[in-house]
Amino acid sequence: MKPFHVCLVCLGNICRSPIAEVVVTDALAAHGLNGMVTVDSGGTGGWHTGKPMDERAAAVLAEHGYDGSRHRASHFHAGRFGSCDLVVAMDRENLRTLTRMAPPGADIRLMRSFDPAAPEGAEVPDPFYGDRQGFVDVLVMIEAAAEGLAKHLAERLATREA
Repeated sequence: MKPFHVCLVCLGNICRSPIAEVVVTDALAAHGLNGMVTVDSGGTGGWHTGKPMDERAAAVLAEHGYDGSRHRASHFHAGRFGSCDLVVAMDRENLRTLTRMAPPGADIRLMRSFDPAAPEGAEVPDPFYGDRQGFVDVLVMIEAAAEGLAKHLAERLATREA
Protein backbone atom coordinates (compact mmCIF):
# COMPACT_ATOMS: atom_id res chain seq x y z
CA MET A 1 0.00 0.00 0.00
CA LYS A 2 1.24 3.46 -0.94
CA PRO A 3 2.24 5.60 2.08
CA PHE A 4 -0.22 8.25 3.22
CA HIS A 5 1.16 11.66 2.21
CA VAL A 6 0.84 14.86 4.27
CA CYS A 7 1.99 18.28 3.08
CA LEU A 8 2.34 21.14 5.58
CA VAL A 9 1.87 24.59 4.07
CA CYS A 10 2.58 28.20 5.01
CA LEU A 11 3.34 31.27 2.92
CA GLY A 12 7.04 31.07 2.06
CA ASN A 13 8.06 27.61 3.34
CA ILE A 14 10.97 28.96 5.37
CA CYS A 15 9.51 29.27 8.91
CA ARG A 16 6.32 27.57 10.04
CA SER A 17 5.84 24.72 7.59
CA PRO A 18 9.47 23.53 7.71
CA ILE A 19 9.33 23.58 11.51
CA ALA A 20 6.12 21.57 11.24
CA GLU A 21 7.67 19.13 8.75
CA VAL A 22 10.54 18.32 11.14
CA VAL A 23 8.35 18.10 14.25
CA VAL A 24 5.57 16.07 12.59
CA THR A 25 8.12 13.65 11.13
CA ASP A 26 9.50 13.07 14.65
CA ALA A 27 6.01 12.66 16.12
CA LEU A 28 5.09 10.11 13.46
CA ALA A 29 8.27 8.14 14.19
CA ALA A 30 7.42 8.16 17.90
CA HIS A 31 4.02 6.68 17.02
CA GLY A 32 5.58 3.95 14.87
CA LEU A 33 4.30 5.39 11.59
CA ASN A 34 7.65 5.48 9.74
CA GLY A 35 7.15 4.22 6.21
CA MET A 36 3.38 4.47 6.52
CA VAL A 37 3.25 8.28 6.27
CA THR A 38 5.41 10.63 4.24
CA VAL A 39 5.66 14.31 5.11
CA ASP A 40 6.84 17.33 3.20
CA SER A 41 6.11 21.04 3.15
CA GLY A 42 5.57 23.90 0.77
CA GLY A 43 4.71 27.56 0.51
CA THR A 44 1.80 29.10 -1.33
CA GLY A 45 4.28 31.73 -2.52
CA GLY A 46 7.23 30.48 -4.50
CA TRP A 47 9.77 33.25 -3.99
CA HIS A 48 11.94 31.27 -1.51
CA THR A 49 12.07 28.07 -3.60
CA GLY A 50 15.39 26.26 -3.11
CA LYS A 51 16.44 28.29 -0.08
CA PRO A 52 17.11 26.82 3.40
CA MET A 53 14.76 27.58 6.26
CA ASP A 54 15.03 30.87 8.09
CA GLU A 55 18.11 30.86 10.35
CA ARG A 56 16.00 31.68 13.40
CA ALA A 57 13.68 28.74 12.71
CA ALA A 58 16.65 26.37 12.28
CA ALA A 59 18.28 27.68 15.47
CA VAL A 60 15.14 27.21 17.58
CA LEU A 61 14.70 23.69 16.19
CA ALA A 62 18.33 22.84 16.99
CA GLU A 63 18.00 24.23 20.51
CA HIS A 64 15.12 21.81 21.06
CA GLY A 65 16.86 18.75 19.62
CA TYR A 66 15.55 18.82 16.05
CA ASP A 67 17.52 18.96 12.80
CA GLY A 68 16.15 21.17 10.05
CA SER A 69 19.39 21.47 8.11
CA ARG A 70 18.24 19.52 5.03
CA HIS A 71 15.19 21.66 4.32
CA ARG A 72 14.93 23.53 1.03
CA ALA A 73 11.84 25.62 0.36
CA SER A 74 9.39 24.49 -2.28
CA HIS A 75 6.32 26.02 -3.87
CA PHE A 76 2.94 24.42 -3.22
CA HIS A 77 0.91 24.72 -6.42
CA ALA A 78 -2.36 23.11 -7.50
CA GLY A 79 -0.56 20.20 -9.16
CA ARG A 80 0.74 18.99 -5.81
CA PHE A 81 -2.74 18.08 -4.59
CA GLY A 82 -2.54 14.94 -6.74
CA SER A 83 0.12 13.43 -4.48
CA CYS A 84 -1.34 14.59 -1.14
CA ASP A 85 -3.81 12.76 1.06
CA LEU A 86 -3.90 15.60 3.58
CA VAL A 87 -2.81 19.23 3.24
CA VAL A 88 -2.33 21.14 6.49
CA ALA A 89 -2.29 24.96 6.47
CA MET A 90 -0.64 27.03 9.17
CA ASP A 91 -3.18 29.88 9.04
CA ARG A 92 -6.56 30.85 7.63
CA GLU A 93 -5.09 32.95 4.79
CA ASN A 94 -3.14 29.96 3.47
CA LEU A 95 -6.18 27.76 4.06
CA ARG A 96 -8.23 30.08 1.82
CA THR A 97 -5.51 30.07 -0.86
CA LEU A 98 -5.31 26.28 -0.77
CA THR A 99 -9.09 25.90 -0.85
CA ARG A 100 -9.29 28.09 -3.97
CA MET A 101 -6.76 25.94 -5.85
CA ALA A 102 -7.87 22.54 -4.52
CA PRO A 103 -9.70 19.92 -6.54
CA PRO A 104 -13.08 18.74 -5.22
CA GLY A 105 -12.76 16.47 -2.20
CA ALA A 106 -9.28 17.62 -1.15
CA ASP A 107 -8.67 17.23 2.58
CA ILE A 108 -7.32 20.57 3.84
CA ARG A 109 -7.15 21.50 7.52
CA LEU A 110 -5.56 23.97 9.89
CA MET A 111 -2.53 22.71 11.81
CA ARG A 112 -3.84 23.71 15.21
CA SER A 113 -7.12 21.86 14.58
CA PHE A 114 -5.15 18.77 15.66
CA ASP A 115 -4.37 20.30 19.07
CA PRO A 116 -7.30 19.47 21.37
CA ALA A 117 -6.34 22.38 23.67
CA ALA A 118 -6.42 25.00 20.88
CA PRO A 119 -9.56 27.05 20.31
CA GLU A 120 -11.50 26.39 17.11
CA GLY A 121 -9.94 28.20 14.15
CA ALA A 122 -6.63 28.77 15.96
CA GLU A 123 -3.69 29.57 13.71
CA VAL A 124 0.08 29.22 13.81
CA PRO A 125 1.11 32.89 13.46
CA ASP A 126 3.88 33.93 11.09
CA PRO A 127 6.99 34.69 13.20
CA PHE A 128 9.03 36.11 10.30
CA TYR A 129 8.79 39.81 11.22
CA GLY A 130 9.06 39.27 14.96
CA ASP A 131 11.79 38.27 17.37
CA ARG A 132 13.21 34.89 18.40
CA GLN A 133 10.41 34.31 20.93
CA GLY A 134 7.91 34.16 18.08
CA PHE A 135 9.76 31.15 16.68
CA VAL A 136 9.78 29.48 20.09
CA ASP A 137 6.03 30.09 20.41
CA VAL A 138 5.46 28.61 16.94
CA LEU A 139 7.46 25.51 17.87
CA VAL A 140 5.39 24.99 21.04
CA MET A 141 2.13 25.31 19.07
CA ILE A 142 3.35 22.93 16.39
CA GLU A 143 4.58 20.35 18.90
CA ALA A 144 1.12 20.28 20.54
CA ALA A 145 -0.63 19.94 17.18
CA ALA A 146 1.89 17.38 15.84
CA GLU A 147 1.04 14.97 18.63
CA GLY A 148 -2.66 15.25 17.78
CA LEU A 149 -1.92 14.90 14.06
CA ALA A 150 0.11 11.73 14.68
CA LYS A 151 -2.75 10.23 16.71
CA HIS A 152 -5.25 11.24 14.00
CA LEU A 153 -3.13 9.60 11.30
CA ALA A 154 -2.64 6.42 13.36
CA GLU A 155 -6.43 6.11 13.69
CA ARG A 156 -7.02 6.98 10.05
CA LEU A 157 -4.47 4.43 8.85
CA ALA A 158 -5.95 1.75 11.09
CA THR A 159 -9.35 2.21 9.44
CA ARG A 160 -7.75 2.42 5.98
CA GLU A 161 -6.13 -0.99 6.46
CA ALA A 162 -9.21 -2.61 8.03
